[in-house]
Amino acid sequence: MNFKPWFLCSAMLLAFSAHVAHAAEVGVTDAEIRVGQFAAQTGPAAELGKRMELGILAHFNSVNATGGISGRMLKLISRDDGYEPEKAAAAVKALIEEDKVFALIGSVGTPTTLAAVPAINAAGIPLIGPFTGAQALREPFNRNLFHVRASYFDETERIVQHLSTVGITKIAIFYQNDSYGKAGLEGVMRALTKRNLKPTASVTVERNSVDVAAPLAEILKAAPEAVIQISAYKSCAALIKQARTKAYGGQFFNVSFVGSKALAEELGDAGAGVTISQVMPFPYTPSSAIVREYQQRMTEAGHKDFDFSSMEGFLAARVFTEGLRRAGKNLTRESLMTALESIRDHNMGGFTVNYGPKNHEGSRFTDLTIIGRGGKFMR
Repeated sequence: MNFKPWFLCSAMLLAFSAHVAHAAEVGVTDAEIRVGQFAAQTGPAAELGKRMELGILAHFNSVNATGGISGRMLKLISRDDGYEPEKAAAAVKALIEEDKVFALIGSVGTPTTLAAVPAINAAGIPLIGPFTGAQALREPFNRNLFHVRASYFDETERIVQHLSTVGITKIAIFYQNDSYGKAGLEGVMRALTKRNLKPTASVTVERNSVDVAAPLAEILKAAPEAVIQISAYKSCAALIKQARTKAYGGQFFNVSFVGSKALAEELGDAGAGVTISQVMPFPYTPSSAIVREYQQRMTEAGHKDFDFSSMEGFLAARVFTEGLRRAGKNLTRESLMTALESIRDHNMGGFTVNYGPKNHEGSRFTDLTIIGRGGKFMR
């Protein structure tokens, strides 16, 4: 029997099978890893998506400049969802089916990310660092979602704790009438109930709207000492500015999703004294290794205007690449998720991330900042 043709045929089949197995993972080649982002690039929440993208690219560019991950360059493909759920669902579907991305990173918003979850689950594709603290994206546990930031429950607890500590108990709530606003509302209500308090007023605004006259009238009638806002920066700024013109002297508090830099710029001189809870390290002072690295990478990318949103994008990218390195050369979506779950109490130089097989929370870090004169932030 002539074994040579059989041996050659078997060898070719094995080589072909190995090639197919190696090339089978979507979005990964020997030269490239394709990563997708769906976020607002237009509309009233556009600055959030744009700044997240800048932070992600600042880190990706630095990784690519030093040879990439196992010789593979990171390529970010961003699609605009206008901060609308229907557009987000279409954008993530296109990223998965048309752009053939390996993983997703830095989505922006609760309603938009929730709308994308069915497609994410169907594809079994990981999403790292969604810019939302909604509990609906944390419970029940979803293995495909890896959070980097603290939750809205954490942020609203921090705000209400601060207010109660300084003796402020007359608190109104202004929230966006969608899943994001309701997630924040639930957090505020939990924190108030914990202290046997009730809101003096609870009013809403529609997503992507700045029609705040009616909710403001209700707030002024209730005369609260402070207003906690759970909305996007355009509507929050509109409410604050109109309240100031009517001589309202109470305090305003926002959660981090508002977009601190965008809110400060929208408010101008009316921003002084507005407080914002944060879930990222303070990006303006290089007091920690991670902030120094962030500032260096942003500067190298040609961006000298630092802010919390691009810091969040940068940290999401840092977590993602840490997972890629741990996953090794034979990269699959499964190996990436397993690698991310191996990240335990990982200190990146002043910001610690912790995951596990049933824990994708990432961080519980919160802080409070105040907008000072000239739009500068203080701690």
